[in-house]
Amino acid sequence: MSERKVLNKYYPPDFDPSKIPKLKLPKDRQYVVRLMAPFNMRCKTCGEYIYKGKKFNARKETVQSESYLGLPIFRFYIKCTRCLAEITFKTDPENTDYAMEHGATRNFQAEKLLEEEEKRLQKEREDEELNNPMKVLENRTKDSKLEMEVLENLQELKELNQRQAHVDFESMLQQYKDYEEEQKRLAVEEDEREMKAMLEQAQARRLLEDSDSDEDPAQAPAKTLTKAKPTDILQEDPEPQAKKLKVECWERSIGKLSTKATLSGLVATKRKLEHSSTNGTRAQNGPVGSAAGSQSTEASSASGSRTLGSSSLSLLGAYSDSEDSQSD
Repeated sequence: MSERKVLNKYYPPDFDPSKIPKLKLPKDRQYVVRLMAPFNMRCKTCGEYIYKGKKFNARKETVQSESYLGLPIFRFYIKCTRCLAEITFKTDPENTDYAMEHGATRNFQAEKLLEEEEKRLQKEREDEELNNPMKVLENRTKDSKLEMEVLENLQELKELNQRQAHVDFESMLQQYKDYEEEQKRLAVEEDEREMKAMLEQAQARRLLEDSDSDEDPAQAPAKTLTKAKPTDILQEDPEPQAKKLKVECWERSIGKLSTKATLSGLVATKRKLEHSSTNGTRAQNGPVGSAAGSQSTEASSASGSRTLGSSSLSLLGAYSDSEDSQSD
């Protein structure tokens, strides 16, 4: 069995390649190839944009009347993706690029146009200098002047760079970093100071509230401390608490109708005198002694009334008429 991939073929001794018939094809024959758009373009028919790199099934042919240094130039036919209008472009080996022929306009070729304009001016200058020696001298003078201006500008840039070279950028960055850190530290201290002031105000407010709350309950047990005897509870007013509050409100707005201090001076007490001493003094002194005795009884009754308790029952028990005390 023969091998499948054989590079060497058998040629018989009587093989003559000139006897092989050749296929005659037209020189402008077109081939179907797969290619990508070489540049951005816009269709003239419908205005559709065709971007660089878009793939097409194109027809390729060789341009018969054009060549560059023996290199053939190829033409490509593509169709617009929207309106199916035909667009053609060809190779440009002179500029290593592609040239648009018809059916579309090339976009973003400002740089290419600028280069072409520079080449055209350079070519025109060379043509002028070829036949006019004075033009050559003028162009050289202009070039030398332009070169001197460029050198002056370059020298100015060098001096500017030298002046800036003395600046220590690291120290400047360090100073700026220190300044930022100082600003941050000051901001933190300011925040802490404000927080401390707010805490002090809150603590002072809390202490005032606590002191007010401590004073209110302290007044309540003060009333209970006055009750020294267990029997003092019997002398309390049996009226309810609501009635006491009403009475206090009445006294606060209008005033008290009567006080015990004003009534204490009007009360007199009856005192038992010793029979022996009183009889002897009355017999000797007569009516003068009786007047003095009445004054002494009034003074003693006033002092005794001050020593009495604050209860109404004790006042009623010790009450006596002033006329009876004088008659005695």
